[in-house]
Amino acid sequence: MREIITFQCGECKNRNYSRTKNKKTTTERLEFKKFCPSCRKHQPHKEIK
Repeated sequence: MREIITFQCGECKNRNYSRTKNKKTTTERLEFKKFCPSCRKHQPHKEIK
């Protein structure tokens, strides 16, 4: 049931992080504030396909 998802930076649009997610219990898209190496600061990262 768990699928691998990737996260994209909101500023520079780089795909920096990946994580697993249970599609059955969490149907909405995730968003975390993580460190972006190319921006060199914490930015919101959104889930993409």
